[in-house]
Amino acid sequence: MWVQALFWQPAHGRMASSPGSNASLSDQKGTRSEGSQAKKSQHAEEAIFYKSCRAAYLTVLKSSLENIKSKEQLTLVLQQAGRNPSQKTVNKYWTSQTTTLNFDDFCTILKEETPATKTELLEAFGKIDTDNTGYILHDELHKLLTTEGEKMTLDEVSAITKLPDFNCNGKLDYKKFCDLYTTTSEQCCRTALEKLEADSRLRHRQFGSEAETAPEGITLPGSKPSLKIVRKTDHKPAPTKGDSRTPSRSAQSCKASSSSTISMCASSSRSTNLIEPNTMKEWQCAQSRGCFYLEEDGEIVSHKYRLHLPQRSTVCITIKPLHLRQIEGKSCHWLSVDTVLYVLKENETQENLQLVCFTDQQNKEMFGWKGELPSGVYWLLPFTTGCRLKKVKSQITGEAKLVYRDEDGELALTKEFRAALLDIFETIDLDGNGLLSLEEYNFFELRTSGETCDEEVWAVCKENFDMKKNELTRQGFMDLNLMEANDREGDPSDLWVTLLSLGYNKALEMTEACPFVIDIYAEKCKPRIKAIYLEAGSWQLNRAICKSVVNKGDAKVMDGCENIIVYTYRTGMRITSVIENKSYWSTLLLIGTNKQKSR
Repeated sequence: MWVQALFWQPAHGRMASSPGSNASLSDQKGTRSEGSQAKKSQHAEEAIFYKSCRAAYLTVLKSSLENIKSKEQLTLVLQQAGRNPSQKTVNKYWTSQTTTLNFDDFCTILKEETPATKTELLEAFGKIDTDNTGYILHDELHKLLTTEGEKMTLDEVSAITKLPDFNCNGKLDYKKFCDLYTTTSEQCCRTALEKLEADSRLRHRQFGSEAETAPEGITLPGSKPSLKIVRKTDHKPAPTKGDSRTPSRSAQSCKASSSSTISMCASSSRSTNLIEPNTMKEWQCAQSRGCFYLEEDGEIVSHKYRLHLPQRSTVCITIKPLHLRQIEGKSCHWLSVDTVLYVLKENETQENLQLVCFTDQQNKEMFGWKGELPSGVYWLLPFTTGCRLKKVKSQITGEAKLVYRDEDGELALTKEFRAALLDIFETIDLDGNGLLSLEEYNFFELRTSGETCDEEVWAVCKENFDMKKNELTRQGFMDLNLMEANDREGDPSDLWVTLLSLGYNKALEMTEACPFVIDIYAEKCKPRIKAIYLEAGSWQLNRAICKSVVNKGDAKVMDGCENIIVYTYRTGMRITSVIENKSYWSTLLLIGTNKQKSR
């Protein structure tokens, strides 16, 4: 029934609260035939629909590549698209067999679940208000909503009748209610679109002219790709440099743990018995690169890896900053960033991960762990405290030049920009083979635009850029960026969006990123490592940090508080404390730095 679906709201939230779009198409002009105009209009209408879908999706999820993982998320994205789904509607698409829904599934649902119009709502209420008074008595509304159709609880109905906007003297003014409902729904859609338009990295990046007949800035899914690359359409302003952080930083709470953590960067003079890799020349090795990226809000994003060991073996696992070119007179600050790698064993599911070890031994800037691991699948979660990778104020006198016109008037990349691109290439070349596979390139795309390329688009790239074994070469990567500059007629705005998202400042210095390299040595088998995600720290990581300190740290009861225990664990670069409150379950991760320089 319309009315039950209209009033139904999940226990955790209200009716739709903000974003999608009900934008109407402008009149088509030109001299084309009526049939051509109709086709173009339909094409543009579809483009607007998919853009609205994406706007709503990205209000709840970080990328259109991320899946909806729960009924609650499904409800939220539907609300952001201007729908107000009942529990019955949600259950229709999220059954007992459903584990995830992707963006395409979401678009299909929106096509099925069209929003109610004001006319339809008034007609539904009119069937109840047979005297056409414009009001419905609260008693009648209570009886209707709690006994018929998809029944609501008394508390849910009372929450509706107590809202002052459309209730007065024991009656509900359903005309006002319909006005508010449709206005809120439209505002939800508008807000989502405005957010999408305001953030150039949220906008869809097209590798190929995927929407030649669509209005500017609108992408049609599934269109045939061509050579032209349409990237971020607006210049993303340089990140605003915030104040230097105090020596501590909070991370997210996690009910799965019963402790709080404080971690400090300390002097790195300590030397441990970590075996040098060159003493394991006969062992088999797997390697992968990765990077920590600093977000605008101070959150740190990094690659996450899956490690497969085919049989039990003694292994040595190390992580260290990746050495790139060193420019005379400029410091490579990322070489001093503290790193650690947590190793978690995958049991029956990815959700059931158990901490096995972490790289607590140090040899200069390298951290490692050596021991025996049984066969199986492991997750490698890199971590840095953020004490030496943080927002800083810096005086930059001028913006580096990225492109110039040569003697023939052709665009070319400057020497400084080419050098930066070579460093970027080394960072995103995860397997270090000097070539970019489609998977590696897609991590780059995911970071800079939030989207990825498919096999068809990669084939177009292969036809136009230098490739070897279906992988992009350094020269091909350079030419791709040069073509982007040509597409904008020399305007470097899009190039700066890429550079800023990869941690560079306007002087072409990498100040908000830390590339690293992971090495896995195994004595009895060939280990395999693969980057799976590029995302911020998870609850599994928070729990692993807490557990590692509780297991290895010194415990001390806080004076005057017998239920509070402080565990402290010291390594060469960090002092980490976990505060456990035994009176209730809580977690807070605090990370700070000792300002003393490493010796």
